[in-house]
Amino acid sequence: MHPVTEPHTSGRLAVGDGHELHWQIHGNPTGKPVVVLHGGPGAGLRIRATRLLDPAVYRVVLFDQRGCGRSTPHAGEPEVDLSTNTTDHLVADLELLRASLDVERWLVLGASWGAVLGLVYAQRFPERVTGLVLAGVATGRRVETDLLTRGLGEVFPEAWREFSDFVGAPEGDLSAAYLERLVDPDPLVHLAAADAWCAWEEAVLPQTPGSLADKVGRDRLAFARLVAHYWAHGSWLRENEVLDGCDRLAGVPGVVVQGELDLINLVGTPWLLDRAWTAGELVVVRETAHGGSAAMSEAWKAAADSFR
Repeated sequence: MHPVTEPHTSGRLAVGDGHELHWQIHGNPTGKPVVVLHGGPGAGLRIRATRLLDPAVYRVVLFDQRGCGRSTPHAGEPEVDLSTNTTDHLVADLELLRASLDVERWLVLGASWGAVLGLVYAQRFPERVTGLVLAGVATGRRVETDLLTRGLGEVFPEAWREFSDFVGAPEGDLSAAYLERLVDPDPLVHLAAADAWCAWEEAVLPQTPGSLADKVGRDRLAFARLVAHYWAHGSWLRENEVLDGCDRLAGVPGVVVQGELDLINLVGTPWLLDRAWTAGELVVVRETAHGGSAAMSEAWKAAADSFR
């Protein structure tokens, strides 16, 4: 892996609706531009992502999406308004960030939710994307989030029973039921809901070091709120919108690096995307789940290096 780098430039960008994004740039100031999209939504940027990218070659842009990390207002505040935090807002923020940094076109690198956001952005602005390097891929379909909130109950019965019982085991969307509690102004309610949500995610989606397992306090609350907010609203995407829109990626090359044990594979997402996106390449990494592995990191780094 490449060495972890420190930012040589950083700043804040006002994107409207009272939101300001924290951004930072690593690597070669005059190198090939690449933007890294973090997961979640709400996981926040991770400096370790710079290990995937050659600092002598790439000008690496990291940023915290709306509501998390060092961006403001923070979704972990006691009372929160999430009405201006949607997929459309994040896509517009990304395009505004590109223009503000005087980047003509850039490579887009993202994992998990970052893969969803990267695919949506590239479909809407293909002329601004030199390529996509994705891992732990998802497409924002409700069938994916339904799997993660209900379908895996038979696989992890004890953890799911605790997760479901916390909101009274409703028949409907568990994300919506959790969101109601997560945005409750009473700390006793929203903090307990955040712990219950994160306990379920930690049970079914092994996390990479330094991500969800290390989140505490308001960062843990912001993560749970934002994920439940997006999932409860179907990520503001039509079902199959990303798969159906892959014709707009005909001129955008890319690589999807996917662990063979990633639970999202149960609904066929990486293979459906591979079939729809003819300019993309699917690389399956053995014995690897959603949280990644050393082999996964090496494959992701190799994919990024291929765009040098």
